[in-house]
Amino acid sequence: MGLGSLGHRLYSGEASINFVGRRKMWYLISAVILIVAIAALLVRGLNLGIEFRGGAEFRIPSPTCSVEQARSTASDVVGGEAIVTQTGAGDIRVQVPPIDPKTSDQVIQALSAECGVPAGDIQSQLVGPTWGGEIANKALIALVVFLLLVAIFLAIYFEWRMALAALVALIHDIVITVGIYALTGLEVTPATIIGFLTILGYSLYDTVVVFDKVKENTKGITGQSVMTYSESANLAVNQTLVRSINTSIVALLPVVAIIIVGAGLLGAGTLLDLAVALLVGMVAGTYSSLTIATVFLAQLKEAQPEMKALAQRVRGRRAAGRTKEGEVGVALAESGGRVQPKKQVRSKRSKRG
Repeated sequence: MGLGSLGHRLYSGEASINFVGRRKMWYLISAVILIVAIAALLVRGLNLGIEFRGGAEFRIPSPTCSVEQARSTASDVVGGEAIVTQTGAGDIRVQVPPIDPKTSDQVIQALSAECGVPAGDIQSQLVGPTWGGEIANKALIALVVFLLLVAIFLAIYFEWRMALAALVALIHDIVITVGIYALTGLEVTPATIIGFLTILGYSLYDTVVVFDKVKENTKGITGQSVMTYSESANLAVNQTLVRSINTSIVALLPVVAIIIVGAGLLGAGTLLDLAVALLVGMVAGTYSSLTIATVFLAQLKEAQPEMKALAQRVRGRRAAGRTKEGEVGVALAESGGRVQPKKQVRSKRSKRG
């Protein structure tokens, strides 16, 4: 069975995955992931780049020294612990606490002598902690403004319950993505913040697509007694499932390419900072739009009196249907498995003369 055939069966309702009905399972899975993410944040914390904590960074192209030698040399000059890593391109990156320009020149000269690289080829960058604090504050302001605008837009276009469900899904995605960074120790840079803000837009888009279908399926739903709100919402998730999967795959392919080619082969660390945030956020966004957002929305809607009344009518109609089916079953059993119409009495044949 191809994906297109499955998509048609899901859209028509011939096949169905019970997303909304498995609410407790989705909540449990998300709760476990969130607990691990929050624990990683509290215990390990984020590995902030020098753009946030302040300091100096030196890049040594094609060095002849080892990472350990570069670390020892830089630490001796600055009198503190240096963080030294090797990029995919073979360069060595040295990060040290905040220093003055004079000490920066001394570090360059020491690294040049130790690693056999001309001092002019060593790139340096000095960042003050104040500038890093400004970036963090602006990023926080941008996040708050984004969430506020999202809530207003969704409340106007849909309703406040959908806005609340979408915000819960967005916060869910942010915490998971940030927790992955804390758990893995990946460095958080301004590029990472850009990635965080980007995945919010992607997650919101996926959620809006599902909610738009939910809105279409549940329009005038209280005027019938065939399906409950949760069942209609679950149908909407199934109808958009293949589209969400296809969109996610198409969006993830270039991100994976950035990680493998850009960061792995070319050694562009900034690309890795951005791509990992996009990768984790997109996966979390697809998951939350199909499960957390819609499931939480259905839970909010089912608490409404009119939706409770609808659910009661649906149950009553189905119970009546089962009763009729039971009566037919009894009749079949009494007749030996068949219910046949009564035969008409044949008229007497005329006697031969």
